[in-house]
Amino acid sequence: MTVRAVRGAVQLDRDEAGHMDERVSQLLTAILERNALTADDLISVWFTATPDLRSDFPAAAARKLGIVDVPLICAQEMDVAGAMPRVVRILAHVETGLTRAGISHVYLGAAGALRKDIAQ
Repeated sequence: MTVRAVRGAVQLDRDEAGHMDERVSQLLTAILERNALTADDLISVWFTATPDLRSDFPAAAARKLGIVDVPLICAQEMDVAGAMPRVVRILAHVETGLTRAGISHVYLGAAGALRKDIAQ
């Protein structure tokens, strides 16, 4: 097994805790499924949220999915003029047999515009 990093992002429609939980759960589930990973493969997960998202911690969605023994941390994304609003990003460190080129980075909905070079 090798340690790899998997990226992902999703844009929320509004800053509400339930909506954040739903969208972050979708993103994290898609990252795991598209890379044939389970929670046991996770080493750690970084979540960032744009400054306009304040209703909840994105990591709370992971805990609700049953990811309870993996180190998670939330941080605020840089406040850059003109950046896409209401975005949660994920950087997950995983143990996997996949090559770097075999990793599927997941950008859902409008967030696909953030990284057209690696979004799948």
